[in-house]
Parts: sequence; structure tokens; C-alpha cells
Amino acid sequence: MAQMRGKTGWRATVWGELLSEFMGTFILLAFGAGGDAVAVVGLTMSGRTLVIFQGAGGWLLITWGWALGVTFAVYVAGGISGAHINPAVSLALAIRKAFPWKKVIPYSVAQTLGAFCGAAIVYLDYYHAVDAWNLAHHVVSRASSGGLTTFSIWATFPAKYFHGQMGFALLDQIIATFFLVLFVLAVIDTKNLSVQSNMGPFIIGMAVMAIGIAFGVGTGYAINPARDLGPRIFLWMEGWGKNAFPGPYGYWWVPILGPLIGSSIAAFAYRYFIELTLIKRQEANVNAESQTTQEELAVSNMTPVEGRKNQ
Repeated sequence: MAQMRGKTGWRATVWGELLSEFMGTFILLAFGAGGDAVAVVGLTMSGRTLVIFQGAGGWLLITWGWALGVTFAVYVAGGISGAHINPAVSLALAIRKAFPWKKVIPYSVAQTLGAFCGAAIVYLDYYHAVDAWNLAHHVVSRASSGGLTTFSIWATFPAKYFHGQMGFALLDQIIATFFLVLFVLAVIDTKNLSVQSNMGPFIIGMAVMAIGIAFGVGTGYAINPARDLGPRIFLWMEGWGKNAFPGPYGYWWVPILGPLIGSSIAAFAYRYFIELTLIKRQEANVNAESQTTQEELAVSNMTPVEGRKNQ
């Protein structure tokens, strides 16, 4: 987070940070859900392709959309608030004592509001395509089972192969978010292989893409309570009804609780598997350098006679 020099009014308070988190999460949803909209309804309803998700190309389009959304969100907001853009990240940093606990809830609220507004801007741009898709596929109501296709542009639901067992869906979110936060902690840790040339945001975006490719299909890799809850509230208001709340099999709570658990585990795992070793090695290097310096000083302070005696 950038350090403030001198007073700048209310922008020097936590409110400036909250605006930053709002804008960062707004960008995340605008490009993440925007990419989903292109893949699900934009290409087909514009006549640019005939079938959605033909092969793996549609999924790769989606993973790139979220990866770039994260990348540019961090570039925009990172200098002010650190661009958590995810309550799970804020929680992990608080557990590590790298972020004040009193800011976790305000940050989470700002992130959820940003996600809500990001979802709204994508809806404003694509609702004609959504309605065209529903008409072409005889979807009579957004709240019906057929409405899940367009619902998936903004929010997530479990894969059919879980057969309604939310414990497995929860585990999927825990695992995916564990890797996200583990990678974030590694990238921002200056004791580790620090990312050079201001490439940190891009590498974090690539981490999100990797998770989407490897762990994305089980639950849609929300890996972020705000990224799912904000749009879910918006979709409920816009007529997706039970697809939003409670969601298929009562799923709505899974992308909230799962990421919080996964990020907490990652905070402890990074600390005990990686960071403590880095600290010990750093201390050992400092001690070795100090000892070498003391020996060099001792040699340089010897008189010529003392030097000959030691030869």
C-alpha cells in the first residue's frame, strides 16, 4: 500500500482505501463477468458463433477474462489499498497480522458493493443478448432451471457431478481459494523470489487463470465471497429468483464460506511451510555477513608485526 505524506482530507482515511477496493472489485467483475457474457450469450446472439462452449475455447475465454480482470484491478487499486478485491485475501492478511482486523469488514462491504456494480454494468451492456438467448431457447423465466445458463454469466453454482452434495462443493472452493491465497502471499513476500518490474499484478492474474483451468469447473471458481455475493444479490433483484437465492441445492453460502476457510488455511500454510524457513535463512545470512565483516575489520586493524606472527 502506498504511504501517505501529509494530510489529504478524508482521502487520507480508510474511506479512500474503501473507494479503491470498490473500484478494484468493480473492474474485476466488469471484465470477468464481461468475458463470461461474451462466451455465454454475446458470441451466439451476435451471430459470431453458433454454439457456446464448443471444445475448450469457451472456457479459456472465460479464464482469460477473469485473469485480466484481476490484473488490471490490481494495477488500478494496488497503490492505495493494496487491491485485496477479495474478502478472503483481507482475512488472510489479517490472520498474518499484515492488515488490521478492524478493516476486514469495511473492506469486504466495499468489495461486495463494487462487485454488485460491476455486475450491473455488464448487465446493462448485455441484457439484450440475455433476453435474446432466453427467447431463442424457450426459457420462460430467468428463475427457471433454464435461467441458470444466463445466471452463470455473473454468479456460480455446483456441477451436476456433485449430485447436490454441498460438502464436496465446499471442498472445491476451499482447495481453489487455498491455492489463490498461497500464490498471492508468495508474490507479495519480498523475502521470497520477489516479482520484478512491477509484474506482480500480472502474475496474480495468471494464478487466477491457472486455478480456473485446473479447478474451475466444479463450482465455477468464485474463490472470492464478494465476487459471487454482490452479483448474486443483483441477479436476485433482476428476476433470477431461486437461481440466486437459495441457488441450486441451497448453494448460495458455499462461495462465501469456502473461500474464507481456504484462505485461512493458506495463511497458516504459507507461514509454516515457507515463510519461517525464509526468515531463518535470512537471519543466517545476516549473521554470516556480520561475522565476515568483523573478521575483515580485525585483520585490517592488525599491525604489520601482528600480521607476520599470524602467517
